[in-house]
Amino acid sequence: MPSPDRPTGVETSMRRAATPLLMRHILGASFALLVGCGGHHADPSSTAIAPVTEDAVFVVNGDDASLSVISVATDEVVGTIKLGNVEYPHHVYLSSDGETMLVAVPGADLSGGHSGGHGGHGDGGGAVVVLDASTGALKAARRLDAPNHNAIYAQDGSIWTTQIASPGEVLILDPATLSTTSMLVAGNDPAEVTFSSAGTRAFVANTASDSVSVFDAASGALIDTIAVGVGPVGAWPAADGNMYVDNETGKSLTVIDAATLVVEQTIALGFTPAVAAIAPNGELWVTDTDNGKLVFLRASDGMKLGELATGAGAHAIAFSGDGAKAYVTNQLANSVAVVDIASKIVSETVTVGAKPNGIVFRGR
Repeated sequence: MPSPDRPTGVETSMRRAATPLLMRHILGASFALLVGCGGHHADPSSTAIAPVTEDAVFVVNGDDASLSVISVATDEVVGTIKLGNVEYPHHVYLSSDGETMLVAVPGADLSGGHSGGHGGHGDGGGAVVVLDASTGALKAARRLDAPNHNAIYAQDGSIWTTQIASPGEVLILDPATLSTTSMLVAGNDPAEVTFSSAGTRAFVANTASDSVSVFDAASGALIDTIAVGVGPVGAWPAADGNMYVDNETGKSLTVIDAATLVVEQTIALGFTPAVAAIAPNGELWVTDTDNGKLVFLRASDGMKLGELATGAGAHAIAFSGDGAKAYVTNQLANSVAVVDIASKIVSETVTVGAKPNGIVFRGR
């Protein structure tokens, strides 16, 4: 835990952190702060679809700026939401009531990895897009000064997102206006910001600092900075009370107890992890993006239990509400694998848009 005189990292006034030269080269010039500048800087937009009234998963297709909607009942695409004036949308998160969803737009192709060598050139800034979770209609949008990997709702309804810079920032946004209410200082090049399963702590993976910053979700105070493996991208919350940090460059997982903030174990993988999750059967499932597989581990000690090929560039995982199916995005195969959890077989492969990455389940 930090000493009493350790800085909290909370600052109420906005400042613009300098983006490292490497990130500027990779990602291009920064976005302007908003509104309608023409060309790629025109306001983000979306094309609404008929209301989705069934259990579905929403898949973000990075390379064609769209979301595919897959029916859980039929495992077929039942709609496609197109986003306009944005490049390379990445991850998607739902509000607690399931009424709105957040899409982060880093402005660069991240399918080649998050730490170092991003795979393409986008507008260079970031953006947060708020959509109606039933129709995909645009509710609000804001462009940011630097790229962001995700945007996520806190328990109080505020929106948290990162700014990839050195030092990095976490912006807390008003959910109605998307104006900045607080800015927190994180480590270098923060990627994902996530919350513990209890929702009381925010975990920010600092890719260039090989650390995770932990903030109090209510006050924004910095609680601790935890050293992890090389090139962490996300600290993924799980029902077992742990956060599973995927260290892309180090090809490992760091397991942090979300309550005590103690590193419980480090699991050497030998492949680049994308997302880790505790499946409904209690196993630790990790996507192996190098080899297009799901890898099954025993959560208590990281012992490998098996693996399953899903598709090239396996990335994100979502589970159906009944715990019977898992959906895995395959970025380099333009598909989503539907995995029967009981038998651990791919029951369907659903063709979606180009380079699918983020995915979320929405129940009705």
